Amino acid sequence: MMNKVKAAVLAEPGKLKIQEFPYPKVGKDAIILEVELCGICGTDKHLYRGETKLYSGTRAETEVPFPIILGHEIVGKIAEIGKEALKHMKILGVQDLKVGDRVVVCPDIFCGHCYYCQNYCGFIWCDNIKTYGNNLTCQNPPYLFGGWAQYMYLLPGTFIAKVPPEVTLKTAVLTEPMVVTYNLDKAKEFYSMSGEGFKPGDTVVVQGTGPLGLLHIIKARILGAGDIVAIDTSEFRLSLAKKYGADYTINAAKTSPKERIEQIYEITNGIGADVVIECSGVPQVVEEGFELVRKGGFYIITGMFVDLGAIPVNPHRHFCAKNIRLLGQTNHPPIGYLPTLKLFIKYQKYFPPFDNIVTHEFPLTAAEEAVKKSMDTQNTMKVVINPHL
Repeated sequence: MMNKVKAAVLAEPGKLKIQEFPYPKVGKDAIILEVELCGICGTDKHLYRGETKLYSGTRAETEVPFPIILGHEIVGKIAEIGKEALKHMKILGVQDLKVGDRVVVCPDIFCGHCYYCQNYCGFIWCDNIKTYGNNLTCQNPPYLFGGWAQYMYLLPGTFIAKVPPEVTLKTAVLTEPMVVTYNLDKAKEFYSMSGEGFKPGDTVVVQGTGPLGLLHIIKARILGAGDIVAIDTSEFRLSLAKKYGADYTINAAKTSPKERIEQIYEITNGIGADVVIECSGVPQVVEEGFELVRKGGFYIITGMFVDLGAIPVNPHRHFCAKNIRLLGQTNHPPIGYLPTLKLFIKYQKYFPPFDNIVTHEFPLTAAEEAVKKSMDTQNTMKVVINPHL
């Protein structure tokens, strides 16, 4: 067992450094995880750039507490289990876990006591939410609360799902962002004989085909979408979108908003898209998204985890005149992890290898290079950190 643990610490925006921490003593209600891979999310890039306000306008509103170990798309092997840990963890799908088991970790821990935890299934609006790699500082012991580290310390209440042997390591690291696609499942819940909701054969437009957008394309295809349209500025990403299920691609760098709107209405015979999903993380695309969706359609905004400012919205034009259903999102349901792992197994034969979505892998010591590479949206898809390279 090592005495020191290396981690990539974001000391302040734009300042990422490799730091050593003492290997923690496992508490009786805790687990120590050996991190195998951790993805770089759009949120990590926002925090690196200093875009750090979270949950604006809610009682959970906060600024990221520096210094912090980033990383919340986590897969690893259990290194140690506290004597009473299995009683205190939220273990999904199995009755027991043992040292050496490969698991994925939901980054969110919920208090269980606030209004939202008491009244809404899933807890995802918890007022006292703790999130690995996001709002837990590494300033105090046991320090290791992010996935950009050789080991992580898992607190009581952590949701954990065992990875089946049929799911590869590089596919398992995609579990967290795939769970984020759950709003497509939610849109299906609205489906009725009146034609509301997301139903088989519906046209889906995805704004931004980075990793999150690509996974939404895959989920939309699995759920029975008709035509799927991918919009991005990267030909590389659009080519992957085509391979994984998009029927049409539109290069936003070569078209104006007016031209893109016209193309969507041409594809949909003048009706507009049934479902539009924003995955770009760019607030300015939202106004365009309102124009793309049909009357009574769904607009899912899932790329705005941090506060990047306001945009013009016309309540009559954008909401009332078209009777739009708007689904916003920051967090995701922890109970989605096990179904997502099963989804990877069931549908892998219908898609190119999910492993291929991971296009770049970096050692922990090159974490800053990895973050900067992930910002190269023209030539990357999912970038991951391997702490043991």
